[in-house]
Amino acid sequence: MPARPRPTGPRAVAGRLPAAVAVVVAAALALAGCSSGSPSSSSAAATTSPQDSSTPGPSNGATQLQEAYQTVIANVLPSVVQITTGSSLGSGIVYDDKGDIVTNAHVIGSATSFTVTLANSTTTLDAGLVGSYPDSDLAVIRLSNPPSGLRPASFGDSGKVQLGQITLAMGSPLGLSSSVTQGIVSATGRTVSEPQGPGSPGATIGNMVQTSAAINPGNSGGALVNLDSKVIGINTLAATEPQANGAAAPGIGFAIPATTITNIADQLIKQGKVTNSGRAALGITARTSFNQQFQPAGAVIVAVTPGGAAASAGLQAGDVITKIGDTPVDSLNALTTALASLTPGSKVTVTYTRDGGTKTADVTLGELESAQSSP
Repeated sequence: MPARPRPTGPRAVAGRLPAAVAVVVAAALALAGCSSGSPSSSSAAATTSPQDSSTPGPSNGATQLQEAYQTVIANVLPSVVQITTGSSLGSGIVYDDKGDIVTNAHVIGSATSFTVTLANSTTTLDAGLVGSYPDSDLAVIRLSNPPSGLRPASFGDSGKVQLGQITLAMGSPLGLSSSVTQGIVSATGRTVSEPQGPGSPGATIGNMVQTSAAINPGNSGGALVNLDSKVIGINTLAATEPQANGAAAPGIGFAIPATTITNIADQLIKQGKVTNSGRAALGITARTSFNQQFQPAGAVIVAVTPGGAAASAGLQAGDVITKIGDTPVDSLNALTTALASLTPGSKVTVTYTRDGGTKTADVTLGELESAQSSP
């Protein structure tokens, strides 16, 4: 699916990398929440009549589920904040009691100062940038004067997330702060490419959690939570339907998994940068290669990092990569997407062309350490 504009919250795709690419899901993606404006509000009066005594009340099971929802909301919603950067608006999650807040990198863009509003509050707080890692679309900001009583969220083990688990998405969709939607985990292990745009280089992110909980502009950076009151992901994008003029595809949203969040956030907080990304890399600079019909036909290596994975396997500048393992590669985005599903240290066969001939090389993948577009 094509990508929609991304608001400071998740959109129907996730957001960055050189060139907007559709994800490994047949749908367009759009960042949900980068530039959501303040919604106008309206109210309508309604009257209700007493329930007929003959009408059965909710079953015990339904009551228990409702109470479980309310307990999760009471436990986690105070940890979800609204972040404003200029005219853009998104969400964030209180990470610790020192005032660190984790959010999407596309929510903050290139800004270094922010306004934060805590849940159920109208008081704004100033915050500054701690660090951003666009390759994984994550960033950490810090409150200048953290108030007492901050409620850090508790992060779960995203490796234990299973299909069908109930999820709640919390954030500020369309500027409606402290909003909650519900759904289930509808898929795991998705690799999604965000659309390229202002403040978003178009990252390709692997192992994302797919949910049917509604995610809208402004939700980006908010929490995807299970019924144990654990954050299992950060709401990042929502799928869009190209044939419907980029309208949101109902019930398809994506969240960066908790394990990735804590790994990146801890490094940004402790050292201001990421040195252990957990993302596989070939150690090359590449671009899309085109054939004589001007159609994408692979990823041509522009430069090879000395001592890197590709150099050690004998790959050279000018080689055109056409396959990673069994996955065809017809562009730089396709190469990045293929690598996003792999891990550093894993071995993979790279198929490439050189001087008109097709060759293969067995490569032990390295690790992507710096925020860059090249794999």
